[in-house]
Amino acid sequence: MNNKDLLNVAREFGSPVYVYDSEKIISQYERLTSAFKKVPNLKLNYAVKALSNLSILKLMNSLDSGLDTVSIQEVKLGLLAGFKPEDIIFTPNGVSLQEIEEVAALGVQINIDNLSILEQFGTKHPDIPVCIRINPHVMAGGNSNISVGHIDSKFGISVHQMPHLIRIVENTNMRINGIHMHTGSDILDIEVFLYASEILFDTAKQFRDLEFLDFGSGFKVPYKEGDIQTNVEELGKKLSKRFNDFCKEYGRELTLAFEPGKFLVSEAGNFLVSVNVVKQTTSTVFAGVDSGFNHLIRPMLYGSNHQIVNVSNPKGRERFYSVVGYICETDTFGSNRRISEISEGDILCFKNAGAYCFTMSSNYNSRYRPAEVLWHEGQAHLIRKRETFDDLIKNQVEAEINFPVKELV
Repeated sequence: MNNKDLLNVAREFGSPVYVYDSEKIISQYERLTSAFKKVPNLKLNYAVKALSNLSILKLMNSLDSGLDTVSIQEVKLGLLAGFKPEDIIFTPNGVSLQEIEEVAALGVQINIDNLSILEQFGTKHPDIPVCIRINPHVMAGGNSNISVGHIDSKFGISVHQMPHLIRIVENTNMRINGIHMHTGSDILDIEVFLYASEILFDTAKQFRDLEFLDFGSGFKVPYKEGDIQTNVEELGKKLSKRFNDFCKEYGRELTLAFEPGKFLVSEAGNFLVSVNVVKQTTSTVFAGVDSGFNHLIRPMLYGSNHQIVNVSNPKGRERFYSVVGYICETDTFGSNRRISEISEGDILCFKNAGAYCFTMSSNYNSRYRPAEVLWHEGQAHLIRKRETFDDLIKNQVEAEINFPVKELV
């Protein structure tokens, strides 16, 4: 998409609005499959939590992707989008046994990450195959909130608890058909990832009925021009050879699975906002926009960097701005950013807004969540309406209480 396309979307659908470029999603999917083309059985399970719009899920289905889900609601979205149950893996954390059983009844692959639930599920349902999520105790992510393989993480069963895990499997006669790990997001050091993979291979040797090994994901994408990213081609070359060698040692061709989310959709997303006010203070020039962390929380939550472009004046003289939102507390998208000169009414574009952006939006300050648009083959398609006041109050129930009216003196 170019600046003219983005401006046309903003004019047609208003702002703020999320726009996703299907061509970029497809090219990222093909890039990853190409990197691992030497693996006979490769399965990419798109991480629904990154961007869960039904139209995006249908696009993934058309690419022959599977789905990685973390809630029964995501499972149901996947089924509604046309995915077969066997193409969905359920990898929750801290959910009830009841929710896991409900998902299992739908025919979805179950992935369990704690000993308590593993024992309960195996005792009640020994015939249902289960994948086990291990914690390799390897720190391979970026921000601490998105690094999930370290020793203090709540995710996964510690590799040091393997004797206990095996005892549960033997006592329940349950069938383990997969081993899974996820070290975290924004992986840069391939050697660290490969080191964690060796822990996964060692764990896998202890189970004889495996069908797949799931290496998680977390591949870093560039957030700005010249930014570093995961070299998936190098990783594909090294891990493919090691995986194929392991399959020979194991005596069976297994499936190599990944669960990419951000890698597939992040760069495809653009978030368009309108400038309400340009405010000069004694030390800063603020560009206040018609959005806030209710729509895009990642900069405030993670300190994430989203490149900001003035698509209304892309070739203008660059000046320094702090771009802020309209939420009634500190609400900063970017401080002292060099951006083409901004005027009130201009449309700004936040790049890398495809992953964990709309899905983490809220109605804070009683604001409406924005519309979503899919740009496909040169045309804009509305895939989610902008919320209205009716959406804001539709689930509220007015209690039948006669509150006393305070008399004014």
